[in-house]
Amino acid sequence: MRKNYLLTPGPTPIPPQVAEVMSRPIIHHRTPQFQAILKEAVVGLKYVFQTSEDVFILTSSGTGAMEAAVINLLSPGDTTLVVQGGKFGERWTELCKAYGINTEVIDVEWGKAVSPQEIEKRLKANPKIKAVLITLCETSTGVTVDVEAIGKIVKVTDAVLVVDAISGLGAIDLKTDAWNVDVCVSGSQKGLMLPPGLAFISVSKKAWDKVAESKCPKYYFSFKAAKKAADSTDTPFTPAITLVIALNEALKMMRQDGLENIFLRHKKMADATRAAMKGLGLELFAPTAASDVVTSVKVPQGIDGEKLVKTMRDTYGVTIAGGQAELKGKVFRFAHMGFIEEFDIIAGISCLEKVLAQMGYKFSLGAGVKAAEEVFNV
Repeated sequence: MRKNYLLTPGPTPIPPQVAEVMSRPIIHHRTPQFQAILKEAVVGLKYVFQTSEDVFILTSSGTGAMEAAVINLLSPGDTTLVVQGGKFGERWTELCKAYGINTEVIDVEWGKAVSPQEIEKRLKANPKIKAVLITLCETSTGVTVDVEAIGKIVKVTDAVLVVDAISGLGAIDLKTDAWNVDVCVSGSQKGLMLPPGLAFISVSKKAWDKVAESKCPKYYFSFKAAKKAADSTDTPFTPAITLVIALNEALKMMRQDGLENIFLRHKKMADATRAAMKGLGLELFAPTAASDVVTSVKVPQGIDGEKLVKTMRDTYGVTIAGGQAELKGKVFRFAHMGFIEEFDIIAGISCLEKVLAQMGYKFSLGAGVKAAEEVFNV
């Protein structure tokens, strides 16, 4: 028997108390019992989103919420401004194109964050842009963008700011209302410590004006249908009942811990992970604007990056993530998000050292663990 460690940027480990409630007998969703759970869950989500606006729960992956944002805010022929700095920024462009929406693209070098001034420049040059679509944490590269600065820029235009916070919400700070985020989307399997299957989306008053004008076809992902049901503490279609019950349990844990403490914990784990990588002589892929949910690291010369990830997972039970698209085999991604703590990080670094040594990489054994411990012991 072997204990497994999940250190990937989604899915993330599930707390025992959350797993336990998913094992209970299912209840019917059109009942006062489920309505009470749903109502409490929405209140908890507003706490995590840091918003007083509408928040809806969708039965889908986070990409479903991204699609919902596009089809509810826009019409064929509209123009959006999309920031592409990795695999998930590209998804915004793909979704817009699928619905006949024009895209202006800001291509950012992978591993770097977009300049808010570039967004400002594009908006001034084209006042017809109706939405700015960005990614809070680009998990393919390990970069976090300055949502607060971008929000101030978009606020004074007619465009709405739409943020993919699938990776990041509940792990790093995102003040939806205070930072002028009009639509924020997220998913269940990251910072919220649940299995995949739920998506969440917040909608500001400014965004509702765009919803009223939208001509894109929609049915299952209709904001209007979601709002009508939510006003009666209900869902327009059958929800993932068990996952909503688990969501409510996870949100209780998060409220008990407090967002500020959660953010500080993630920062310390990120600092420890990055210190460990430097202690091993490894180079960070994104040394600036590095995310506190996942650290992206360059595979050292002469090491097979795909074999490294595979050996850690299949031989030792420690799962990290490899690179995506053009970074496949060139980086590995070590996540520190959700229900992960200090000793999970230490175990993961220890395994990384073991496999690197077996593959012929030269370093002082224990250097990574030592560097991480020094951060944790402060």
